[in-house]
Amino acid sequence: MASKLALVTGASSGIGEATVKRYAKSGAKVALLARNAERLDAVAAAIRREGGKAATFVVDLADAAAIAQTSARVTGDLGTPDIIVNNAGAGRWLPLVETTAEAAEAMMAVPYFAAFNLTRAFLPGMLRRGSGAIGFITSPGSFIAWPNASAYIAARRAVAGLADALRTEVKGKGVSVTMVVLGTVDSPYWQHNPGSREHLPASDPRLLPTLSTAEAAEAIFAGVEAGRRMVVKPGILRALFLLNALAPGLVARQLRRQQRKR
Repeated sequence: MASKLALVTGASSGIGEATVKRYAKSGAKVALLARNAERLDAVAAAIRREGGKAATFVVDLADAAAIAQTSARVTGDLGTPDIIVNNAGAGRWLPLVETTAEAAEAMMAVPYFAAFNLTRAFLPGMLRRGSGAIGFITSPGSFIAWPNASAYIAARRAVAGLADALRTEVKGKGVSVTMVVLGTVDSPYWQHNPGSREHLPASDPRLLPTLSTAEAAEAIFAGVEAGRRMVVKPGILRALFLLNALAPGLVARQLRRQQRKR
């Protein structure tokens, strides 16, 4: 990893912070992207204290023009990334009637359009070089329709569709595409999106344990580095996805029951 450049979005806190630190620990040079300059600098300083190499780029990932400018700066300063982790995401779990049009648009802007625009900016360089790895971080909402989270679910399914479609475009060209599906993670997301946790279906923590940000980061790092098509953690979610494909009505009813328990 010592010769590689890993770029991580949403790197100022939570899963993104843990992921960029995991790449730095492996020896990679890291590029941190997020809106909050103070938190980005703090994460980068922590990486440098451990002997890592880190560069920060303050950017509003909901702004396509800002992404274009920032990607040009990254390329000029550091070169084309070897690894891109599209982690930045936002959005509250709310019923459709409680979700404003502006909130729905913001949920599509980040993560979907952020991932689209950033990947589009760097992909030509990866293809010319003939190598690269791109990770898309999403939630089980990409595959299961949880109750009371319509706009959130739509945005996550857009991310999954982008990852699947891109994989077909770059097959055989040296660029891998990995989709990482993470269950509930103990991160600042819940504080930044009030009301969301209350709309999660109740679940048995012995079957679906809450992940730490370090566990999420390790799943991302290992999966993207191996070029795996999809990583699911906790793994038991795969069984839920399969059951949903075979009996979607059954799964939907059970999720509604569990949500009411919450």
